[in-house]
Amino acid sequence: MKDLTSDRIKIPLGFWAGLQHLGIYPHDIARQARLPLTIITESAVTTTQYFAIWQAYSDLVGDNAQGIIKLVTAFETAKYPPSVLATYHARDYRDALNRMVRYKQMCPPESLHITEEGESCVIELNWLTTEQTGPSMLVGITLAYLLELGRRGTGKPLTARFVEFSQPMGDVQALEAYFGCRVEVGAQSNRLILDRRDLERPFVSYNEELLEMLTPVLDQTLDEQQRRRSVTEMVKWILKRSLTGGRPDIHTVAKELGMSERTLQRQLTEENTSFQQLLTQVRHEQAREYLADPTFEIKEVAFLIGYEDQNSFYRAFRMWEGDTPSNWRAANVTFAAEK
Repeated sequence: MKDLTSDRIKIPLGFWAGLQHLGIYPHDIARQARLPLTIITESAVTTTQYFAIWQAYSDLVGDNAQGIIKLVTAFETAKYPPSVLATYHARDYRDALNRMVRYKQMCPPESLHITEEGESCVIELNWLTTEQTGPSMLVGITLAYLLELGRRGTGKPLTARFVEFSQPMGDVQALEAYFGCRVEVGAQSNRLILDRRDLERPFVSYNEELLEMLTPVLDQTLDEQQRRRSVTEMVKWILKRSLTGGRPDIHTVAKELGMSERTLQRQLTEENTSFQQLLTQVRHEQAREYLADPTFEIKEVAFLIGYEDQNSFYRAFRMWEGDTPSNWRAANVTFAAEK
């Protein structure tokens, strides 16, 4: 199941040292992000603080592309946290990427999804919540590191087939030189497309003994995190995934969670909510997200959030926002474009 976690993100011990190696000092990051200096010694931060730190790094570096390349290539392997070390010492590139996707669940707020098809391996970056999307610097660092992982692990100068970013990334030519392929900005998603054949390449850094020590501990930590997830968060994720063209019922959701309807209802009540409230909340959140994208027609939005007819969607949206979907889109998309 997809990662759903609390709003606390661990900062790797080597993170601040890595920035300082580039001449970016921790106290400058804190000031630029308008965060207290104590943030430097915190072991975990909120999502908002985490995004502010990455945005501050971007602001201080000046160009996203240069900041991405410098940090990814300069960061020392020895400073990797255990979850990343387990990928670096994997058997081959495929094993490393699969471990990265799995253990990324312990370090939100981004998540990764891998698809292998034909001659390509597509890795897509998504955010765990639609309310907050990360700064472009964080997106670039995440995708660039996945290629850097393959280069360091195999000892080969691997290149990507294609890279897509949804946000501006600064010097695109510099990124194309780094990735070794065409880089598109303003795309619908953030994706790294690799040559599938490269996934077969063995890692010269493979360390079976170290993996035997790290893997059980990491798996146990991940399992414990998953057990602590709130039922509310899990239900919302299932609903978001299941809305398109229909209305998922509590029976279907309970079955996917491996519990009875009565148990699910009781646990939601204990978390001060209900299935119907969550369904309404998810539809509202998804409607705003889709309407903010002008490429979706309103009738498509209605379908995507589970309404069989457009009139029902219009009535529901008026209750949520006090306005029609078309008026809301006109006001909010225009405002976002002017910012």
